[in-house]
Amino acid sequence: MKRRVKKIPRRTCIGCGTIRNKKELLRIVRTPEQEVLLDPTGKKSGRGAYICPAVDCLEKAFKGDLLAKKLEATITPPDKERLREQLATVIPGE
Repeated sequence: MKRRVKKIPRRTCIGCGTIRNKKELLRIVRTPEQEVLLDPTGKKSGRGAYICPAVDCLEKAFKGDLLAKKLEATITPPDKERLREQLATVIPGE
């Protein structure tokens, strides 16, 4: 009898385009209240996008409004600054 192999969810970083396991990436979510937040648990409700845990990937996602397109939201400069601050607390050594 064959054993079932458990499927590991994989996601694509919107900054650099690499495909990684879901748990290796950070989720950015647009909540139903239209807030844009970093979701370290990956469980907040809302539309999400994934990035590598690196400042470079976040900056690439901001360029060309990639993040805004994926989240179907307008991302204001205060939102960008808040995401940078939240990312700095999550990434060790930053």
